[in-house]
Amino acid sequence: MFNAQISHFIRLEKMNELKIAYFFLSLIFTLISCKSMPVRPENQITFDLDYNHDLDNNDNFSPDDQWLVYDTRTDEGGIAISSKIEKVHVKTGEKKVLYALKENTQWGPGVGAVSYSPIDFSVVFIRGLMHSSKENPYQQWRRTGVIIDEKNPNVPIRMDARDVNFPFTAGALRGGTHRHEFSGDGNWIGFTYNDAIMQSLEAKTGKKHNLRTIGVAKKNHPVKVDSGINGENNSGAWFSALVVHVVSSPTPGSDEISQALGDSWVGKNGYPLAEGGYQMARSFIGTVNDANGKPVDEVFLVDIPKEINQNGSLGPLEGTLDYMPFPPKGVIQKRLTYTSETPNPGCAGIVRSDLMGENLAYLAYDINGIRQVFTISPKGGKPQQITKHDKSVTSSLRWHPSGKFIFYVYEGRIVQCQLGLDAFENRMQYLTAKQRNEPTNIVLSHDGKTVAFNRKVMNSKNQETKQIFTISLP
Repeated sequence: MFNAQISHFIRLEKMNELKIAYFFLSLIFTLISCKSMPVRPENQITFDLDYNHDLDNNDNFSPDDQWLVYDTRTDEGGIAISSKIEKVHVKTGEKKVLYALKENTQWGPGVGAVSYSPIDFSVVFIRGLMHSSKENPYQQWRRTGVIIDEKNPNVPIRMDARDVNFPFTAGALRGGTHRHEFSGDGNWIGFTYNDAIMQSLEAKTGKKHNLRTIGVAKKNHPVKVDSGINGENNSGAWFSALVVHVVSSPTPGSDEISQALGDSWVGKNGYPLAEGGYQMARSFIGTVNDANGKPVDEVFLVDIPKEINQNGSLGPLEGTLDYMPFPPKGVIQKRLTYTSETPNPGCAGIVRSDLMGENLAYLAYDINGIRQVFTISPKGGKPQQITKHDKSVTSSLRWHPSGKFIFYVYEGRIVQCQLGLDAFENRMQYLTAKQRNEPTNIVLSHDGKTVAFNRKVMNSKNQETKQIFTISLP
C-alpha cells in the first residue's frame, strides 16, 4: 500500500515536471513565433483630434530625426482641402506651421504629400494651381511641386516649371507632379506625373491619352516660362524631365507599359556597378499587357543619366500636342519581374530600395495566391520570397537603414522581419498590438531607432482622425 502511494506520488511529480516543461516550451515557441503581446510601446505624439496629421507614406523625418512633417488633408475632400503643412517634434510634441494657404476651398488649391530633404531643413510637397475654382478645380494634371526652406516658412519655391502653351519649353512640364521624393544627396527630386495637354486630348477624342508616368527634377537648373493665360504657367527653380515612356496600348507580351507609379530612388547613391561607382535609378511598378492582352503590374527600373537636358531618340523633352514630354538621352528602362508568366501574376506597393542599392522590396503573390514580401536585385535575376504568411501582407514596406530588416503591416500590426535567417518564424517580430484601426504610412528615422506611423483616433465628435505615433527600436 505504502509503495503504491509512493509510486503514485512520483508519477504526479513527473506529470507536473512535464507540465512545467511544456509550459516553458510553449512560452518560448510563442515568443519565437511572435504571437505574444507587442514588445514595443506606442507613443502618440499628435493630439489635435479635429484634423488629420497625414504622413502619406513619404520621407517624413527631418535630417536630424527630431521632427516629422505631414499634411492636414481630410478624408472626404482629400488633398484639395488640406491648407497647411506642419511639423511636430518627436520628443516634445511641439508643432510648427511650415506653410499655410491664405485661402483654400474644396476646389483647391490644396497642399499635401510632403517629404523632407535628407541633407537640409527643406521640404517638398504638392500644391494645386492657385486659381483653382469649381469650374477649374484641383486635378492630377493641375498641380506642382513646392519647396519650403524652413529658414523662410511660408515662402514657396516652385520646383517644376509648367508650360501648357504651344510651343512648349524644355525643362518644363505641362501638367501636375505628385509624391515628390528627394534623392540621397538632395540634388534630385523624383515624382509621378499626369499631363494636362493629354487630358484635353483624351476629352476631345474619347481615347486614353492621360497616362500616369514618372519624372525627375535636377537642382540649380532654373527654367523660365512666360506666365501665359489665366496663370496656368509658371517658372521653376529645377529642371524637370519625364524618364519613363508609356503607351496607351502596350503590345501583348512585350515590355511596353501603360502606366508607371509606386516609384522610389534606388539606394542612397544608386545601385553599385561591377566596374565601380553607382548608377542613379528609380524603381517602380509598370503595367504591361500579358500574352492575352490582360494588364499586369510588374517591377521596373529606369537608369537616370547625369544630365537630363538633351533630347532622347523618341522625341523632344518638351513633348508635342499629340504626346507628352519624352525621356532624355541616356535613360534606360528595364523590366525586372515576369509574374505575368506565373499562375498568380501581379506586383504591388511602392518599390523600396535598401540604402546600399543592392535589393528592391515589393509585394507579389506566392504559389498559393497570398501577397508576400519579395526582393530582387536592381540588376535583375531571380526574386527572393522573404515572408511566408498565411494571409496577405497589407502594405507600407520600409527598409531599416542597416539593410537587415524590412518593416510592413500584416493583420493590422507592424512587423519587423529580419533578412538572412533560415526559418521565417525566427525572422518575424510584431511591434504593435492588433487594434480596430490598423497602422498606416510607416516611416523609419535616418538612424534606424524610431518607427513612425499613422493610426486613426476617435475624437469627441465621434469622428476618427489620423494621428502620429512612434515606436522606439533598440
